[in-house]
Amino acid sequence: MSKEQIKQLIKSRIHKDGLTETGIEGVRLFRATQAIPCVPAVYEPSVVAIVSGAKEAVLDGQRYVYDNSQYMCCPMSMPVKAGTPAASNDNPLYGVIMSLDKRVMTEIAIEMENAGGALSAVKGDLRAEGIRLARWDAAFTDALLRLLQLGDNQADTAVVGNARLRELYYAILKGEAGIFARQAFGAGNAIARSIAHVSSHLNTPVSIDDMATRAGMSRAVFHRKFKQVTTMAPIQFVKSMRLNNAAMKIAEGVTVSEAAMYVGYVSTSQFSRDFKRMYGKSPRQWSNAQDRAMTPAADG
Repeated sequence: MSKEQIKQLIKSRIHKDGLTETGIEGVRLFRATQAIPCVPAVYEPSVVAIVSGAKEAVLDGQRYVYDNSQYMCCPMSMPVKAGTPAASNDNPLYGVIMSLDKRVMTEIAIEMENAGGALSAVKGDLRAEGIRLARWDAAFTDALLRLLQLGDNQADTAVVGNARLRELYYAILKGEAGIFARQAFGAGNAIARSIAHVSSHLNTPVSIDDMATRAGMSRAVFHRKFKQVTTMAPIQFVKSMRLNNAAMKIAEGVTVSEAAMYVGYVSTSQFSRDFKRMYGKSPRQWSNAQDRAMTPAADG
């Protein structure tokens, strides 16, 4: 019943396609009533929960489709292709995207690690994907409903909003994607810190040696661990982050040369070559195709 309450709550508050603020920092509702093909996007650290319809994401060739049976957990910035290819007026997509606050998630993850017994044992390699789908369990559903109910009262949101957001974070860290997320936010995760640095310095030259040094690892060890976490080699990841961010800028109306400079390319011609190699179209051709399709840039 709680999931249906969440759906009705979202439908009552959002009346147009796109994102709608909730008044809770980092928590936004969204709706889509038209099919949007998967286009370049960047998932920032977040959880996306769908209550009606389905979303799709592609990371390094791996396709993820999630709906009201599974939510998407992305604890680190990831270059993806994302869209809503099945959305329509008859089958609208409703959902909520929650940014994950690094400081709060880290605090909770460390507290859970210190608690020891709260962690369940899991066999095998956990660092095999950059994003993960997790089942909507009762704790996540109840925590999300309690959080969204605050939007009806500004005073309640101001007084207990942070506490209820923390409760939701805890439910995520205890859920099916919990150990995966705790690896990103727990103490000493050098790969996550490296990714965060790359994401915030897209226009700065970077090399594997720079990234390995920042992580305190040898080049070979860093390369292996980075690929385990993200599925991509470090330089492939950096290039994907830059080109996806540039594609999003172009979709917003920024010129090709401005988009190239924004993500650290000195040569516009080199940027165009890399862009075409990744997306099969030149930046201008891709921009024109986006204009014709009149599709908004994917978010979350």
